[in-house]
Amino acid sequence: MHRVAISGTGLFTPDDVVTNAELVASYNAYAEAQNARNAGAIASGAAEALPFSSEEFIVKASGIERRYVMDKKGVLDPAVMHPILRERADDELSIMAEIAVAAAKEAMEAAGRTAGDIDAVICAASNHERAYPALAIEVQQALGIKGFAFDMNVACSSATFGIQATADMIRSGSARAILMVNPEITSGHHEWRDRDCHFIFGDVCTAVVLERADAAKSDNAWEILSTRCITEFSNNIRNNNGFLRRTREGHMADRRDMQFRQEGRKVFKQVVPMVTELMLSHLADEGVAPADLDRMWLHQANKSMNDLIGAKLLGREPTREEQPNVLQDYANTSSAGSIIAFHKFSEDLAEGSLGVICSFGAGYSAGSVIVRKIASSA
Repeated sequence: MHRVAISGTGLFTPDDVVTNAELVASYNAYAEAQNARNAGAIASGAAEALPFSSEEFIVKASGIERRYVMDKKGVLDPAVMHPILRERADDELSIMAEIAVAAAKEAMEAAGRTAGDIDAVICAASNHERAYPALAIEVQQALGIKGFAFDMNVACSSATFGIQATADMIRSGSARAILMVNPEITSGHHEWRDRDCHFIFGDVCTAVVLERADAAKSDNAWEILSTRCITEFSNNIRNNNGFLRRTREGHMADRRDMQFRQEGRKVFKQVVPMVTELMLSHLADEGVAPADLDRMWLHQANKSMNDLIGAKLLGREPTREEQPNVLQDYANTSSAGSIIAFHKFSEDLAEGSLGVICSFGAGYSAGSVIVRKIASSA
């Protein structure tokens, strides 16, 4: 069995930034227009007025201050309220593959690897732009990688589940090095017209190169000591869109359940103990005390949720250095969130440092990856 290391990470960030102020102005204009249109029904009690949003509400509810999106114009247009992305011909590189290739090239450069060194590609993301052919195979072809490729989806936990699947293949010898990409155009499935969640998501793509630890050449290589994943079915985070939609009467209409929706309070109360128990038991089984951790890279969904998980894990409030957050700038980027945090806040740690990458989300699903920084073999 081979030891496995994360030897390179990459990050693609869109050009467009949407601030809370811009988002509030757009949503409130939409709500005002809707309330005026339905004034009669609202006055009679047949309908409820849409509530208004505010910057204070968003920061208090999430800790998010801004987010990146692939198309700012459509998202902020009160008459549209979703991104407008050009349809590409079948013989063009798809938009998700394009951002995946950009992140992948950075990760491969960081790892000191070329296409010839990579044996497989995994595209692990919460929403893929088509059912088939696999985006991973498209990325594989665009990069000139041989071997095999496949897509996988475990919502916000896709990256950590992808790391476990990748690590298992490398440990067993079925691959030397694997590229995993996490293209997340969350703005496409997000409901920008819902006050309670219109601020949550942002777009981004991360990439990770994993390979045999004894072959890693990077100065920022992290051995994967152990991985653990759990799932528990819940409807509290759900999206009913899919290829069977047209088979059901009325489902082609503009329906709320065809976009992201969640029972936020229930998710908070149920997921926090689930994730805390996963991390505590995982660390204990590997003989790692929480106090021994130098850093935690958690899923970037909600600051209060991360703060509470960190406090329950350490028995005290974690410092910013111990638990860096990026959601204030990126918002929730689904599977990419914990990888963004790792990408931005791992190089400063010394050889031998211990950390844990943890993601959690719809399913419910949660994944924990214990890592230790190793010396370069270069």
